[in-house]
Amino acid sequence: MTDTVAPPKIELLTFRLADQEYALDIMSVREIRGWTQATPLPHAPHYMKGVINLRGTVLPVMDLGARLDLAAREQTARNVIIVVKHEDSMTGLLVDAVSDIVALTSNDLQAPPEISPGQSAGVVSALTLIDKRMIRVLNLAATIVVQEGIAA
Repeated sequence: MTDTVAPPKIELLTFRLADQEYALDIMSVREIRGWTQATPLPHAPHYMKGVINLRGTVLPVMDLGARLDLAAREQTARNVIIVVKHEDSMTGLLVDAVSDIVALTSNDLQAPPEISPGQSAGVVSALTLIDKRMIRVLNLAATIVVQEGIAA
């Protein structure tokens, strides 16, 4: 009898953004909150909505659609902010709606094809099919690029 080790389970939070579906590793998600108007900061990149007060902490909020160069859309009460933690920093990601939490294995994920050499190959780390829907798994480190002097 041979022992086969099952690949470890990976839990992903799926969400909608400009009529497309994306996912993040659930371990990086700290909370999901309703849309709150952000206070803009001067000289911030175009995709930074500004900052909000999160229980006494100033939290930068990124419009994930703008960050990924997706079509602009109007913010509504249905939008949500996914608060994520990467390394030692917390960031809010503005998305259209949260869909589901799914459990997969690494065997369910496929590497994205290289469309053009060197072009932001890092923001989508994997692709997966869930109920015949193509889900793009984001590489949080490449998506939340910490730049010097972003704010204040």
